[in-house]
Amino acid sequence: MSTKLVVLVVEDEALLRMNAIDMIEDAGFEVLEASNADDAIAILEGRDDIRVVFTDIQMPGSMDGLKLARAVRGRWPPIKIIATSGRVNVSSTDLPDGGRFLAKPYTSRDVTNLLTEITA
Repeated sequence: MSTKLVVLVVEDEALLRMNAIDMIEDAGFEVLEASNADDAIAILEGRDDIRVVFTDIQMPGSMDGLKLARAVRGRWPPIKIIATSGRVNVSSTDLPDGGRFLAKPYTSRDVTNLLTEITA
């Protein structure tokens, strides 16, 4: 059984998703991936070990990252949420309680520091 904390990365752009996965794995976390919110919900329904959802905000599909964040907070309250975007600026009131915003482009250090802070 892995003792690494599990992070679900939700990003529709493959290169950005792979980049985020590399950064999060380098920070010592186990990573799952989804290309949209619907896939993310399906993964969350099948796992009970996910601690953080790291989601892009602008995504195609039935819900964007902000709607996904609210759905996660409603159904899985202990899961921490990090929302990212290079196009929209998000205030803390746009995210559910405890949700954090990370502007793109972010660095590996930004990702590591934020994950370490919210999972401590």
